[in-house]
Amino acid sequence: MEIAQTAGSERYAGDATNALMGCARAGLGNSGLGRCGSVQHRLSLRGTFSKPGGVHNSPSGLSHEKVTIPTSNAQNLSVTPSEHFPTGPSAVICVSAETMQTTLTIRQPDDWHLHLRDGAVLDAVLPETARHFARAIIMPNLVPPVVTGADAAAYRDRILAAKPDGSKFQPLMTLYLTEETQVRDLRAAAEIGLITAVKLYPAGATTNSASGVKDISKVMRVLENMAQIGLPLCVHGEVTDAEIDIFDREAVFIERVLDPVRREIPELKVIMEHVTTKDGVDYVKASDKNLGATITTHHLMLTRNDLLVGGIRPHYYCLPVLKRSTHRDALRAAATSGDARFFLGTDSAPHLDPLKENACGCAGVFSATNTLSCLAHVFEEEDALENLERFASLNGAAFYGLEPNTNMITLEKGAAVDYADKIDTADGPITVFDPGHELLWRVVS
Repeated sequence: MEIAQTAGSERYAGDATNALMGCARAGLGNSGLGRCGSVQHRLSLRGTFSKPGGVHNSPSGLSHEKVTIPTSNAQNLSVTPSEHFPTGPSAVICVSAETMQTTLTIRQPDDWHLHLRDGAVLDAVLPETARHFARAIIMPNLVPPVVTGADAAAYRDRILAAKPDGSKFQPLMTLYLTEETQVRDLRAAAEIGLITAVKLYPAGATTNSASGVKDISKVMRVLENMAQIGLPLCVHGEVTDAEIDIFDREAVFIERVLDPVRREIPELKVIMEHVTTKDGVDYVKASDKNLGATITTHHLMLTRNDLLVGGIRPHYYCLPVLKRSTHRDALRAAATSGDARFFLGTDSAPHLDPLKENACGCAGVFSATNTLSCLAHVFEEEDALENLERFASLNGAAFYGLEPNTNMITLEKGAAVDYADKIDTADGPITVFDPGHELLWRVVS
């Protein structure tokens, strides 16, 4: 991965060994991303500030000379000093740019949690994912669900038939775990590479989950066989007991269901899908093997206030439901940290607008169209653009035991991207996720 910058009409203020873009303090190392309250632009810089003859400690030492700051991709950023502050630990470096272009090149990403639906919706939404993503774990909660190897093969064929011409997108199929799942059928599908994982839905937890598991003890034999052959289990980690508050269902699931299963079958590889709480993040971080977690685009950007304050916004309604900001912040810290246990699973879940905009609307956010723009925005806000590739392109493949993609994509920051508000299907419109602010990053190649 490389971070590249070009800039014009720059003004330099300060003098220190390490020059970080924005308002960055000397002595913090020679890479980073900073902010300047008086400047609208931000840049990421790796390198050190230097001048022939060494670093000048005198304010008058750099009065009119142009200096060069080397960047991470061997391009130089030239700036002309105009003001000066003392050097040392308290010195402030501030670079502003009237014009600026920032690009980010990463390996092509994968989506480790995706809903494509079927029929006319599948035909309309698949190109939105295939445009930028190489592979995706396909959710099996159709009506009827994908419960056998034969079901998975038929659904895979329908997905492949709906791919845009020339697309190399690869669907990674899953089976829907039920209390009647047959071990022989599951093992056969895994052995021929037909399925990549199995999905556990607690009965009633989310869209089309009525056929899910009510009693975890009834699927333990299946889980033991999955551990034996190295087949991962993707988990919707919420209990559905009526007495449990909807905001507490993830924490209770970990305590009552997930942790006991993992203690009994420690070799079972588990993905906590769409983790939404600090409790979930902390549980994953406390594990040293066989546990990972996907994080969605919308849970990185929204809180329950976005859903509820000032009126109910049905297109922000999802399951697991949006949480308070302390949980959102824990998700951001985990996603942007580079920790290999956390990776992208958009949970992009299309529903026709009439099914969302009614007295009892469906849960799901359709984010496939603009996810990469949203992620670049989040990672830039968290000063962690260098870790976007890990989260979106590397960590998930490593957890699933797959090679990372070799193709590269480039994102560019510029004018606000004009995404369509909706996409049309033969059955009706689907609303595209709106993060509530402009997105300045776009995929350009």
